[in-house]
Amino acid sequence: MSDFTSGFWGPFIAIVTLISVIGCGVFLKVLSTRRLAPGEKPGTTGHVWDEDLAEYHNPMPRWWMWLFYITVVFSLIYLAIFPGLGSFAGVGDWNSQGKYEKEMADADKAYGPLFDKFLKQDLKAVAADAEGKQMGERLYLTYCSQCHGSDARGAKGFPNLTDNDWLYGGDAEIIKASITNGRSGMMPPMAAAVGGGDGTNEVANYVLSLSRRPHDAQLAAAGQAKFAVCAACHGPDGKGNPALGAPNLTDEVWLYGGSEKAIIETITKGRNGQMPAQRDALSEGKIHLLAAYVYGLSAKK
Repeated sequence: MSDFTSGFWGPFIAIVTLISVIGCGVFLKVLSTRRLAPGEKPGTTGHVWDEDLAEYHNPMPRWWMWLFYITVVFSLIYLAIFPGLGSFAGVGDWNSQGKYEKEMADADKAYGPLFDKFLKQDLKAVAADAEGKQMGERLYLTYCSQCHGSDARGAKGFPNLTDNDWLYGGDAEIIKASITNGRSGMMPPMAAAVGGGDGTNEVANYVLSLSRRPHDAQLAAAGQAKFAVCAACHGPDGKGNPALGAPNLTDEVWLYGGSEKAIIETITKGRNGQMPAQRDALSEGKIHLLAAYVYGLSAKK
């Protein structure tokens, strides 16, 4: 019970728990000692409904009573062996953290050699290995599909992993670094920097023109000069910067949508994307297999 900040709560919880369990046994004993004599009618609890419907005060069946006694005894034995009485760890010294660590150790002993076999191989070789791809796919479905989808095609705000468009680069080692260390991409709100509402519309249309999407040519021409504040990240030609995770604005790939409305929203409100680091959650072997699998999704295209 490491969450306790005072030594008072451990004994307090233990005492209340024991009183509750033992009290159940005493209460059961009091209610089950007297038995009806032959021919004696049971009394009532005094509760009456519909004028003559009374609740009798009958003793519990003996088999039912013994089941309750067994429950009380079982509770005391359980609390003696396992944690449950405040800070008392139990004579069995069992805890969920220890159970988890044992299971992880057993799993590492059973599957560690298999992960080590692939860890010694180049990522591209693992991506081409049938067994490696199967293992990587299962790991992907377990740890990555919640965001990127079971088909790895992503969703709004979550990149498609099956194409060749990469915010930080699609090299196998870069993908492994992304999984290991995570990524944090942030575009600040830029409406004020480009001149407010009119400037935002002009820059949005210029961005649309970069990818040859339908746009207002007059607004795009006015937005070209204002795009200079965006060029610091996206480059003067709008082709992005993998070192910063700034996307290429000249292709047909849009993380948050490529309509005029979506682009205006992005410029106005900014975007904040977060890929959590997996180095503390997954072993190096699992990350290696995951990186190889993700690399293989787009390497052949």
